[in-house]
Amino acid sequence: MPQNTDELDVALLRRLADSPQASQRELARDTGVSLGKINYALRALIDKGWVKAGNFSRNPHKLRYAYLLTPSGIEAKAQLTRAFLARKMREYDQLAAEIETLKGEVGHD
Repeated sequence: MPQNTDELDVALLRRLADSPQASQRELARDTGVSLGKINYALRALIDKGWVKAGNFSRNPHKLRYAYLLTPSGIEAKAQLTRAFLARKMREYDQLAAEIETLKGEVGHD
């Protein structure tokens, strides 16, 4: 589950790049956040100009949305993904150091 807004943005942009026809309910299920939060986050991405919502029809009686990444959305996805990866690598390094410290403490007992 995304911990902050940037992580949710990355998760949504990645998911929409792969599946633009994903419903908000599917996005909520996949990211582990509420449907209301997905709606809010998608509106924010649309307001930033990173995502464009368009109607399409799976059957003649019901319209759905397709959420398409704009060129600036594709660029933002790349930048956010790089920042996300760098943050996760730092967290990994910190966790690895903590594990080594704990192993040392357990070995001395």
